[in-house]
Amino acid sequence: MNYRKKPLEEVPEENTAIWACTNEDCNGWMRDNFAFEHAPSCRLCHSPMVRSMKMLPQLLNSNGDLKSLKKGISIT
Repeated sequence: MNYRKKPLEEVPEENTAIWACTNEDCNGWMRDNFAFEHAPSCRLCHSPMVRSMKMLPQLLNSNGDLKSLKKGISIT
């Protein structure tokens, strides 16, 4: 039997702001719009991170600005 593979749809990419780990031995990074802090630390090795740019597939964050969220739970 002959099965045809459907051609894969190309995913549009864009230059995206990210946070990259400063540790040479760590490959950790995260998208800026998914970070909870204004200057996050690496979740893998706990080193500081620097702002950078990377070509990534377009991705929408429906949660809005995560950095503006208050930390902790307010108990009244």
